[in-house]
Amino acid sequence: MEPQQKISPCLWFENKAQEAAEFYVSVFPESRIDHIMRSGIDWPAGKAGDVILVEFTLSGVAHQALNGGAGEAFNNAVSLSVSCKDQAEVDRIWGALIANGGEPIQCGWLKDKYGET
Repeated sequence: MEPQQKISPCLWFENKAQEAAEFYVSVFPESRIDHIMRSGIDWPAGKAGDVILVEFTLSGVAHQALNGGAGEAFNNAVSLSVSCKDQAEVDRIWGALIANGGEPIQCGWLKDKYGET
């Protein structure tokens, strides 16, 4: 059987892919970590055993988090949009995403503690 979702967003992190994925799945219902890929050898951005890629599902949508090393920062050119059932859900998700280093930005957007908008 062919998978329904053929394209998955891949978020590039210097070295916090697993931490970020675990944070995101804690915020959104029906979310989970699906697979963690570790390096079998030392590599340019880390050592053998380090997490390279985390596959995770957020509210039924597959995502990836990559530990790609330094050099690629998030910017506002790409962002994730969240549909909510009511204001209480907006407030809960908003509060979780700006907590501990996130920040609101104009027009109802925000940047989370990892820099994702």
